[in-house]
Amino acid sequence: MMLPCVKTGEVDNLEKRKLGASLEVSAIGYGCMGLSYGYGVALEKSEALSRIHEALDLGYTFFDTSEVYVGQYADGSAAINEELVGEALRPHRKDVIIATKGGIRLDDNKKIVPDGRPESLRHSLEQSLKRMKIETIDLYFQHRPDPDVEPEEVAYAMLQFIKEGKIRFWGVSNGSEEYIRRADAGCKITAVQCRYSMMARWNEALFPILEKLDIGFVAFSPLANGFLSGKFLQQANYDKNLDYRSWMPQYSEEGICQAKALLEFIEKLAREKNGSPAQISLAWELCKKPWIVPIPGSSKSARIRENAEAANIQLSKEEMESIDMLLAQTSLEVFGQQENPAK
Repeated sequence: MMLPCVKTGEVDNLEKRKLGASLEVSAIGYGCMGLSYGYGVALEKSEALSRIHEALDLGYTFFDTSEVYVGQYADGSAAINEELVGEALRPHRKDVIIATKGGIRLDDNKKIVPDGRPESLRHSLEQSLKRMKIETIDLYFQHRPDPDVEPEEVAYAMLQFIKEGKIRFWGVSNGSEEYIRRADAGCKITAVQCRYSMMARWNEALFPILEKLDIGFVAFSPLANGFLSGKFLQQANYDKNLDYRSWMPQYSEEGICQAKALLEFIEKLAREKNGSPAQISLAWELCKKPWIVPIPGSSKSARIRENAEAANIQLSKEEMESIDMLLAQTSLEVFGQQENPAK
C-alpha cells in the first residue's frame, strides 16, 4: 500500500522510523563509508569527524559503517572507518544507533570473500567493538551470506552475541528471501540492508516477506552512488584505483544518455517542490514504505543537510505513480547491479 510522505518540519526534528518492532532511528541515516573509503582519497580525519558531528546536529541518529571500510589518507596511511565513527559518536552514545557489519573480507583484488562461520563472526564483532571502543553494537549485520554456512548457524551465533550483550539487534545485508526467512526463524532479524534506489529496484521483491516478518529495510546507495543527485562527472574523471565511480556503468557516456529522461523528470519535479533531485530521490524511497530507511553518505556539509531535508518533501500518490511509470518504461537497473565490492 502506498503511504503518503509526511512533512516533518525543521531538519533538527528529523522524523523517526522503526526498524523491526522496536529499533527507532532517524528516517534518514548517515552512511559513513565515503568519508574514508570508496570515493577517492579519504577525507582528513578532522574534517570527517566534523561531518559526523554536523549530521548529529541535524538530527541524524543512525550511523552505518563496516569493518572492511578501510581506505587511505593523502599520506598513504590507513583510514579506518570504524575507528572514525567510534571516536565521533562515543560522547553521544546514548543518543545514537551505530550499525556495522562483519562476515566478509576483501582479497588482494578487492573481491569479496564471505566468511559466516560463527568463530569468524565473533572475531569480527570483537574487533569492531575494539576499534570503536564501545561495549555494544546496536545493529550488527552479516555483511554477505556465506554459501558454505547455513543461515540457522549464523542466527544462533547472533543470538549468543545478543545474550552476551555485545549486540542489541542483528540483520542481514544482501540476503535472499529464503536466507532471510530461515535466519529470522533462528533469531529475530531487525533489518535487512540492500542496494535500493530508483535505478536499482530489484530488491523490491523482498518487500512482501519483510512486511510479513516485521523486518525493516536499510537502503544503501539510495542515490545510485551520487548519480541521482544530478551532479556528477563521467567515469574517466574519477580515480581508477580508489573511486568506484570510475567503473560504475551509470557514469559511462551510455549510462548518462540512457538516464537522461529520468534525470530531467526528477529535476522538473524538484523545481516544482522547491527541492533538489537528491531530495526527490530520497523522498520517493521514504514514501514507498514506512519501514524503509535510506542511508546516503556524503563528505560535504551542504549535501548532508540537503539529504536530511528530504524528509520534508511531500510526494502525492499521483507524483509517486508518475515516477514509477517512468521507471517502468526505462531499462536502468543494469546500472546498479555491479555492487560496490565492500557493500
